[in-house]
Amino acid sequence: MYTDQQLQALRDALANGVRRVRFADREIEYRTIDELKAAIAAAEADLAGSGGGTAIRQIRVYTEKGF
Repeated sequence: MYTDQQLQALRDALANGVRRVRFADREIEYRTIDELKAAIAAAEADLAGSGGGTAIRQIRVYTEKGF
């Protein structure tokens, strides 16, 4: 799961042409810019799926006699 800060760090690295990104206590070096772009896409997808709010699920049970 990614955070907004991690996504911003990835975007900053791409904007500066740097393949090495430092998160709080670790550092990752991507082999290519395409790998960095893929990481950004994955982070955006992760945040879009979880950042939009909590999904509400409903389970409806219909029964007839005897349940």
